[in-house]
Amino acid sequence: MFRPCIDLHEGKVKQIVGGTLTSDRSELRTNFVSDRPAAWYARLYRDDGLQGGHVIMLGPGNESEARSALAAYPGGLQVGGGVNAGNARQWLDAGASHVIVTSWVFHAGKIEWDRLSQLVQAVGKNRLVLDLSCRLKDGEYRIVTDRWQTFTDVAVNGDTLARLSAHCSEFLVHAADVEGLCQGIDGALVELLGRCSPIPTTYAGGARSLEDLETVARLGQGRVEVTAGSALDIFGGTAIRYADVVKWDRKWRK
Repeated sequence: MFRPCIDLHEGKVKQIVGGTLTSDRSELRTNFVSDRPAAWYARLYRDDGLQGGHVIMLGPGNESEARSALAAYPGGLQVGGGVNAGNARQWLDAGASHVIVTSWVFHAGKIEWDRLSQLVQAVGKNRLVLDLSCRLKDGEYRIVTDRWQTFTDVAVNGDTLARLSAHCSEFLVHAADVEGLCQGIDGALVELLGRCSPIPTTYAGGARSLEDLETVARLGQGRVEVTAGSALDIFGGTAIRYADVVKWDRKWRK
């Protein structure tokens, strides 16, 4: 039920407030910058048996750290950030279990079905995760790209989830409006995913307690997995002990 994360920015493991990740560095708000390399976190997750976590490269300059994490936990982590049909296979060869794609598929505000087909041909449906990170606009959740700043015309709803599920094995959904704020999850989004997603889905954004993780499990009808970042003590947080999350995950997976 719990999926760990490693977010990379400028070659460092960081926790960033999602809505501030713009091209203007003066707006960036960072909750945590680690003095440990990405591989340290990968080994931690490996040793604790946490699988299916994601390594996200937020911009350039993160490839070396991402590769070191994948080498430390081959087959145990997914990777995303700048992935396209031309380089996706390289990331699998580097040890990623899956590649995660957003902007290359959701391009110019729309779903690029030809690009999606190219990805499936390159790596296979079973090793492709689509990132449907979204923000609220006009009463619906819209997929966002370009550091979560550009709204597409694609809504996260039952129809979209059903159509896209035919081309990938999982969804990763960051609730970008609450990402990194540690002010609670977006329950309405979790409920939507639990009700409508036909394939495994991981929710990210706002978790600040074990109770929030339990809420995701309940609202997601046991079908939505969850990640947490800024609230965890391994990322400088004070709200959730990583050791408790590991115990919680083992309980759910029995």
